[in-house]
Amino acid sequence: MDGFDLKLLEALQQDGRLTNFELAEQVGLSPSQCSRRRAALEASGAIESYHAQLSAEAIGLRVLVFVQVTLATHSPDNSKRFQKLIDGLAEVQEAYSLTGEADYLIKLIVPDLEALSRILNDVFLPHDSVAHVRSSIVLDRLKQTARLPLRHLREAPDRAPQGAKPSGPSPRRRSGNARQRPKARRTM
Repeated sequence: MDGFDLKLLEALQQDGRLTNFELAEQVGLSPSQCSRRRAALEASGAIESYHAQLSAEAIGLRVLVFVQVTLATHSPDNSKRFQKLIDGLAEVQEAYSLTGEADYLIKLIVPDLEALSRILNDVFLPHDSVAHVRSSIVLDRLKQTARLPLRHLREAPDRAPQGAKPSGPSPRRRSGNARQRPKARRTM
C-alpha cells in the first residue's frame, strides 16, 4: 500500500458512496487509476464491503447493552450451541470470545427494557449452554466509529499488511549509474 491507497481508504471510510471521479479529486489521481486501485483493494480484502449505516435511534432502537456470558461447560459442542444461539438473534450486533471471568461479551441493541428482559430471561438464561449472564446498559455513548486507524501504515509504508498486494504501479528502477538523492530525515 502506498500513500494514494491510504488516501483512497480514508476517503472511502468517510463516504463509501464516492464515485471514482469524486475519489480522484480527493486523492489526486485520475478516475481510472482510482477505479483500478479500488478494485485491487477490494480483491486483496482490504475493503470488505459497502453498506448503509442506519441510525438506531431513528428506527426505534434506543437501548444498547453489553452482556457478559459464562458458559455452563467448556466444550466444543457447548460453544457451538452458544454460537448457534447468538447467530439466530438479530439484536446481537457483535460477539467476542474472551479471556478472564466471562467467556463471551455480546453487544445487543433493543428498542426498550422489555425487549432486553425478554432476551435475557427467555433466550439466554434458559439455554442449556449458558450458566450466567451479566448485563450492562449503556447510559451514554462517548465515541462510535467504524473507521479503522491507518496511521500505522502511513508511519511504516514499507510494511504492507500480510496478504495485501500492492495496488499501484510498480516503482521504476534506476540504472546503476544514476545518482540517487539521499532520503530526508525526519526530526521531532
